[in-house]
Amino acid sequence: MFNSILFAAGMLLSVLPYGSQEPLTDSLHAVTVTADKGVIVSRKDSVKVKHCYDVSEALLRCPGLFVGDNGGMSGLKTVSLRGLGTAHTSIYIDGVRVGNLQSGQNDLGMLDASMLSSVAVDYAQNSISFDTERPQFGSLPFSAKVGMYAGSFGTYLPSASFGFRLSDSYVLSASASGVFSKGNFRYGDNAVRTNNDLTQGRASLDLWGVYAGGDMHVKAYYNDVSRGAPGSVAYPSDDRQKDRNAFVQGVFRKSFSSLYSLNVSAKGAYDHIFYTSSYGDSSYDQAEVQVNTSHFFRLSDRWSLSAATDLHWDGLYSTSYDASRTAVFTSVSSSYRYGILSADIAVEYYGTFDNGQMSRHAWSPSFDLRVSITEELEFTAFGRRAYRVPVFNELYYVGFGNPELRPEDAWLADMGFEYDDDIDLSSAGSLKVKAKFNGFCNFLRDKIISAPSPEDPNIWAPYNIGKVRSTGLDALCGVVYRTGDLSLGADLRYSFQSAVDNANGGQVPYIAKHTVNIDADASWRLWRLFAIWQMRSGRCDSYGDMPDWNTLDISFGRSFRLDGTSEIMLKLSARNVCDSRYEVTSGYPMPGRSIMGGFEYRF
Repeated sequence: MFNSILFAAGMLLSVLPYGSQEPLTDSLHAVTVTADKGVIVSRKDSVKVKHCYDVSEALLRCPGLFVGDNGGMSGLKTVSLRGLGTAHTSIYIDGVRVGNLQSGQNDLGMLDASMLSSVAVDYAQNSISFDTERPQFGSLPFSAKVGMYAGSFGTYLPSASFGFRLSDSYVLSASASGVFSKGNFRYGDNAVRTNNDLTQGRASLDLWGVYAGGDMHVKAYYNDVSRGAPGSVAYPSDDRQKDRNAFVQGVFRKSFSSLYSLNVSAKGAYDHIFYTSSYGDSSYDQAEVQVNTSHFFRLSDRWSLSAATDLHWDGLYSTSYDASRTAVFTSVSSSYRYGILSADIAVEYYGTFDNGQMSRHAWSPSFDLRVSITEELEFTAFGRRAYRVPVFNELYYVGFGNPELRPEDAWLADMGFEYDDDIDLSSAGSLKVKAKFNGFCNFLRDKIISAPSPEDPNIWAPYNIGKVRSTGLDALCGVVYRTGDLSLGADLRYSFQSAVDNANGGQVPYIAKHTVNIDADASWRLWRLFAIWQMRSGRCDSYGDMPDWNTLDISFGRSFRLDGTSEIMLKLSARNVCDSRYEVTSGYPMPGRSIMGGFEYRF
């Protein structure tokens, strides 16, 4: 199964850039490139990964997202966008897609928040992209960041990363981190959530480079987890789960002239899951290979074309069944710029071949429009067909799968305004103001849900019997004030979402109708204070309405500069300060108040 990784590693080495070199400059920064989409019709919102101990905590700041959490350190953490479901939401790491064709659910716990710089949420592509933080250098060609945090529930979070400036053109980073947690916590009337322990190790090796007319990023990543699987409160268990994830990937960009540019990415991955259960043990081994190319043609100052062609292969080997899929993606798109107008249109083709046989295919059109009303104010709109082929468990799982399933088919539409302005207050400082307002409507047909089978009501199987219409709005208002050593900032985000399942006429389970996030931060010289308040209301599960909930998190930090090249930062965080008792997923309580503190040393 490791042959796929070796194959991808060979491809990466074969396409490493050569030729004249250009020095790395401070202005060069990591850019998310989703190479398997070519020129993209997109609508992005970026969130910094700061003051966060895990990735799901950062994503909770985006109201349009539903972050699923089974509670505690060991609980599965997933994400879905605007009511379309987890399997409909793509995850990218440094521009290359993370695949999981077994269940379609990527566990966000695999990612190391301490090594990430930002998260880009793309509402048009229905994707979440994570970028790795690049090392920063002073006068030395070497840098390091070592951290240690500890806190409630017997949790310890060590991390370390080292950067090496290999030359003026290449930078190498090596990172490692761990999560060690007993995980048990009290909930309800002093009941204790047990079997929630987690032991995890993660390691990453990254190489960035620039060369004549282009740049590249090669990444190797490994994740190893052993954890409890406590089940729900109604059906607790002593089950255990082990996960291993490993991949090698690379993204390369080259401009051959002012008229033509090429993007190439490749990936090989291996994933292993092993369950120890009272019902019997089971294992899943997945292998994945990707080769993605996109071509950009600048025909004039106003008009450009692009084409992308990609090949993905996935294989699953389990104690229950085996399956494989080859997927072909191709797209053609055009971009036009004239004065205040910016327009993009694209047509995508997606075809899959399961176990060597033609399975499902679709054509997907999309468009994107921007009009600059003033220098600070823009009107935006997009529309796109989204297409989700059933995953292996839905099709082939013994006793559950339904090979006759049709793909989920959706149309995504969005319209809104964006405002961004920098105001110079002269001697009083500066003010940066931003605002966004977007209304959206997503319509999903052939929704896949589980229901009792006609042959035996005691056996549940997946069927295409649902339709979902998700309409709503996302609003953002933010301000940052700076003067001298003082900086004050605040963001208010609100989302209303009516996600109605036409099969039963009610709100889609767990999707909140109203979401409010307010975060504020203040920094003065080497002091830093950050707070975020979140509220979710109007949720339900399959049994009826669920209680509303809100939480308040506060972080406080102080940096100490030890000399010209090093500093140490002390940080103390209180999470769920008001000790709100709530459940994101029914039957899986979330922890109450907790404390985390520690340090980071950089040089």
